[in-house]
Amino acid sequence: MFHLGFVSAILAEKRFEEVVHFASENGFQCIEVMCWPSSGKDTRRYAGVTHIDVDTLDAKKESIQQVLQRKNIYVSGLGYYPNPLDPNTENASVYIEHIKKLISAATKLGIPVVNTFIGRDPKKSVDYNLDRFKEVWPEIISLAEKEGVKIGIENCPMLFTKDEWPGGKNLAISPAIWDKMFNMIPSDHFGLNYDPSHLVWMQMDEIRPIYDFKDKLFHIHLKDVKIYKDKLDKVGILAYPLEYHSPKIPGLGDVRWRDFFSALTTVGYKGPVCIEVEDKAFEGSEEDVRAAILTSRNYLRQFLS
Repeated sequence: MFHLGFVSAILAEKRFEEVVHFASENGFQCIEVMCWPSSGKDTRRYAGVTHIDVDTLDAKKESIQQVLQRKNIYVSGLGYYPNPLDPNTENASVYIEHIKKLISAATKLGIPVVNTFIGRDPKKSVDYNLDRFKEVWPEIISLAEKEGVKIGIENCPMLFTKDEWPGGKNLAISPAIWDKMFNMIPSDHFGLNYDPSHLVWMQMDEIRPIYDFKDKLFHIHLKDVKIYKDKLDKVGILAYPLEYHSPKIPGLGDVRWRDFFSALTTVGYKGPVCIEVEDKAFEGSEEDVRAAILTSRNYLRQFLS
């Protein structure tokens, strides 16, 4: 029912062929492949990773497909997570154009989903950003419809550091906002790359949205999160979020994984579920990274067999 994979960003130093080999050798079915511009300068953790360069795709398409076929692995989605509503319109234009390139690349490679962020001006209100969303996103979704590709929006608030304060750099943070977005652009090609961990640290129910948005679940991220209640009691929810929580690998945090997979099976979700590793406890070495992915795999297998 579920196809277990992982997000390739954690293997940033590996070539595409090496990432696919690792997936094949360790019992995975799929990979979400990062496709940041190879000429980009994004130094944010887990950003700026290019395992498929869509700017040179035509020359490499055949070899990419051969590698995947030989190792019996498929690409669950192409991933690129910038800020398309960046208040710097020049930057926003670059991000939007690259998302469009990913949509075209997904069509050429037969990949069903492109995963990304809505974006946001962190200094402006939700209403202001919804108005910007209505200006920017219809054209992107229209292209996705034309190309037969789905757009999966990850629900990460991108609110962790001072430059993202106070609103974060991604508008799509809550069911209330998702409802507004999907009403503004009522497209079968516009949905979610759902990550339960972000709702947990925002003190929200991470299971209920699976039932409420079952038709919008295009892709799933498997990441956990640990809330440190003693720290939260000291700083409160208006503090920088990393002051009271930390991303963890699945099974080492507060996500209710049994209820999570029960909900997915109940609503009939069948498709990729991809481990996303952003746990600092597993970043000390290449062996730590490998352990993070495989420990996650071992924990999650109880829900997948």
